[in-house]
Amino acid sequence: MDAIGLWMFFGAFILIFSGFPVAFALAGTAIIFGLIGLGTGHFDALLLRAMPDRIFGTMSNFTLLAIPYFVFMGGILGKSGLAEDLLRTAGLLFGRLRGGIAVAVVLVGLLLAATTGVVAATVVTMGLISLPIMLRYGYDKGLASGVIAASGTLGQVIPPSVVLVVLGSELGVSVGDLFLGSLVPGLMLAALYIVYVIVRSALSPTLAPAMPAAELNIKPSAMALQVLRAMIPPLLLIFAVLGSIFFGLATATEAGSVGALGAVLLALANRKLTRAGLWEVTLSTARLTTFVIFILIGSTSFSLVFRALDGDLYMQNILANLPGGVLGFLILTNLAIFILGFFLDFFEIAFILLPIFAPVARDLGVDMIWYGILLGVNLQTSFLTPPFGFSLFYLRGIAGKYLATSDIYRGVVPFIFIQLFVLVLCVAFPGLTGLRAAGP
Repeated sequence: MDAIGLWMFFGAFILIFSGFPVAFALAGTAIIFGLIGLGTGHFDALLLRAMPDRIFGTMSNFTLLAIPYFVFMGGILGKSGLAEDLLRTAGLLFGRLRGGIAVAVVLVGLLLAATTGVVAATVVTMGLISLPIMLRYGYDKGLASGVIAASGTLGQVIPPSVVLVVLGSELGVSVGDLFLGSLVPGLMLAALYIVYVIVRSALSPTLAPAMPAAELNIKPSAMALQVLRAMIPPLLLIFAVLGSIFFGLATATEAGSVGALGAVLLALANRKLTRAGLWEVTLSTARLTTFVIFILIGSTSFSLVFRALDGDLYMQNILANLPGGVLGFLILTNLAIFILGFFLDFFEIAFILLPIFAPVARDLGVDMIWYGILLGVNLQTSFLTPPFGFSLFYLRGIAGKYLATSDIYRGVVPFIFIQLFVLVLCVAFPGLTGLRAAGP
């Protein structure tokens, strides 16, 4: 019986890597191995009665309702002109430094991460605006593409983050606690990106030259006014969303609705909200939400049959008895997630692996908030790792006339190592999450 469950696990990955959509690969595997289990007497058909309740339980999950809110908020902010204003202002502030435009991109990526949390909108917007400018001033193509792709992924670990919402739901922990605990690792990532840019620029002055002084001729009073105009709207939105969560005034889902409304009002104030734009954002939000729900239905079907065949007990027994105890478990699970990130989306990784990993982590006494933050930092790398990193696709799609694929791959490698370095720090020093000490 254990062997059937184990083969089911590998069968799902064979279907996924053969090109089938993940939701249908998981559901199809459940049907195939359910029939095999019926034929061998290892699966009771009465268990199928639980399927409707499990699916409706997924559909009524209040935490997951935050996903369409945050995606909609990010889409509307992409139409509001917020990113353009921030990039122009930050470029003027840091343009006198070597690598100054790249530093500006990281800082803008940080602010957009705390407002939108949507990788596609951030990478595309910053790529369209900052990439031509950096290349015009002689920036190395690898550095320019790497800093845009990496900064665009900050929204996956800095709240409000869709990744953290999914992790909170799958791990059964407070999304607000995950948001709070991920702040320090997220800020560390942004700070290390900036340090890397500054050091590389100092060691190789031609890699990222400063902007000509003639283009930075602006009066201090005018500069201060421009900074206020660019900074106040996103800071107000950040305070409305994150402040309401951290001060206990709202759940992540309720704060998401506040953010969605705030984004609409901001777009209206900037006179950038059109009927066509609103329809486009609404449609893209519905598509992503539907994508998530179908994967959840597929993973629910898979987990029901998998557990009926005792596959979960078999896998958990292996994971719980790894050499090294908790540390061995953390190394293996994070290594598995990192490798799968080269090929799968973070939704797919979370819904397939977390139902297996989470019970073992609890049995080993791992703090689940801390574990969720580790997984969030790790899953962020999946947006940068070739060949299927989504940030790479987004950047390649809008920068084809400027960059070769090799430039993008070369540029993101240092930032992947920075992300892994922060992951190691979070494992070694659990207090970095800002929560109670946890871990091995």
